[in-house]
Amino acid sequence: MMELENIKPDIVHDATGTYCPIPITELAKVMKKAEKGQIIELLADDEGAVQDVPAWCETTGNEFLGYKEEDGIYIFYVRKTQD
Repeated sequence: MMELENIKPDIVHDATGTYCPIPITELAKVMKKAEKGQIIELLADDEGAVQDVPAWCETTGNEFLGYKEEDGIYIFYVRKTQD
């Protein structure tokens, strides 16, 4: 797994203030617009996203790079590997 501090996202999407399933539906929308290989940074403050984002990646075949938490905001990194 990459060092999260070294990840340079291609797209940043802020889904803070929303709750399940909105962060995942937002991630799916952004992913449709992204090009294969691009990295998406998703910001969310819904604790459920900690389980939902990796599960969504596993289901869709995209690469979950990890997450960190800063001041109650979860910052997820996902690489688009599927078209």
